[in-house]
Amino acid sequence: MISFSRTDSGIFGAWWWTVDRVMLFSFFAIMIFGVLMAAAATPMVANRIGLERFYFLKRHLAYMIPSLLTIFFVSTFDNAMIKKFSLALFALSIGLIVLTLLMGAETKGAKRWVMLFGFSIQPSEFAKPALMIITAWMFAKEQETKGFRGRFMASISLSLLVFLLLLQPDIGMILVTTSCWFGQLFLNGLSLWLVLGAVVFFLISALLAYMFFPHVTLRVDKFFNPAVGDHYQINRSLEAFSNGGLWGTGPGEGIIKKHLPDAHSDFVFAVLGEEFGFVVCLAVIILLCFIVVYGMTKALKENDLFSILASVGLLAQFGLQSFINIASTVHLIPTKGITLPFMSYGGSSMLAASISVGMILALGKHKNISYAGVG
Repeated sequence: MISFSRTDSGIFGAWWWTVDRVMLFSFFAIMIFGVLMAAAATPMVANRIGLERFYFLKRHLAYMIPSLLTIFFVSTFDNAMIKKFSLALFALSIGLIVLTLLMGAETKGAKRWVMLFGFSIQPSEFAKPALMIITAWMFAKEQETKGFRGRFMASISLSLLVFLLLLQPDIGMILVTTSCWFGQLFLNGLSLWLVLGAVVFFLISALLAYMFFPHVTLRVDKFFNPAVGDHYQINRSLEAFSNGGLWGTGPGEGIIKKHLPDAHSDFVFAVLGEEFGFVVCLAVIILLCFIVVYGMTKALKENDLFSILASVGLLAQFGLQSFINIASTVHLIPTKGITLPFMSYGGSSMLAASISVGMILALGKHKNISYAGVG
């Protein structure tokens, strides 16, 4: 068991006694579920596309090492370091998204990935947490500094990212990003008219996406009309939950993953449902809800506006992304290519989620502990 003295002035001791260990171990639990799902879902996928049986599992485990280091490293930041890091990360992500549009390979009608140094990277994943920090920073600075146009600068940052995501296109990422941005705006304080304006904006945006993006049109039509399009993946997903029942078929005993193309990524929750059953699925959902509710409850007790807005934005992203993935898998909403944090396979998704977790832990560190080496 990890143990440090309260008088330990080293970096690990200082970190251990200030970090919120409830949140830390909750995130670790999700990561453990992710390893189990990689072991359960990826071998069949690897066999189907002609790769070595444990190719994806080995890579998932390899991604865990830099992810854990990232969580620790980022969680040692103070607020000033979080702001500088996020600004640099956002600028880098924007540059890589532009590079993706110019050089990225097109997959299913979208350009979201770019190859760098032998690795396939989805830059928009890293822009999400960075934008939440920048938005919180701008909103808080506007409250503190008379004449500073924080909302305008935050709006420009959001608009730039949304414009680039429209060019890819990535409607799911736009939905998550703009929803959490408006959540921060609401928490920062806005009139009822602005709330109504935001609702109208979302409705108009949804209508325009349906009218002008064929893949959005097809997914919405398929959701409301079973006679339209191919329902293969969602039918297999629902069959997986039916097979799993209450307690599941047992680890490794599921059969739907043999026929589900995205069993290791977008539909990993279906594999969980078949092999571990309703009870474990419910436990995962409760754990995800606990992380969001506990984190937001704690954040709202802070006195620093930046910490409140940044924490809420990051936690809202984590929760909304999880909801969209799970709801798509059980056919509550039209399918969207959005990963389940730490459980879906993908290096960009895991590393970006680790940055978010590190920031959440850094923002939520205990500030009332005083001992050698910690101010």
